[in-house]
Amino acid sequence: MRKLVIAISMLAVAVPAALADPILDRQALMKERGKIVGGLSKVVKGEESFDAAAVLTQLHALQANAEKFDADALFPAGSDKGDTTAAPKIWEDMAGFKAAEDKYLANVKAAVAASPADVDALKTQVGAIGSDCGTCHQGYRIKKG
Repeated sequence: MRKLVIAISMLAVAVPAALADPILDRQALMKERGKIVGGLSKVVKGEESFDAAAVLTQLHALQANAEKFDADALFPAGSDKGDTTAAPKIWEDMAGFKAAEDKYLANVKAAVAASPADVDALKTQVGAIGSDCGTCHQGYRIKKG
């Protein structure tokens, strides 16, 4: 009986992982990322006031998001079909794609470590992060209509 309970428990954990949809997972991760970067951009543009603690909280959230990125899990072979804007170049140049994400993560970690004390410092950090986003979107994303 105990073995049956263990087997069922293991199956309960394995089934959701097996049913995970990498396209939906990566879209959710990127939407979260976009929302966080969008919030930081509002501060940089002066649309929201600078609050060092709130900015650092957003940067920590961005780092947590970036650390969830796993190219192998989010972009497995065959996940280039369906409702996705992922460009074929991802699978053709997975090493370059991973390197771009590594650079992004390094810049996010640098922004957290710098803990911007004012808007000008934040502009520099957001500029580097935004540049990384743009590089990836230009090279590894298909533009929507």
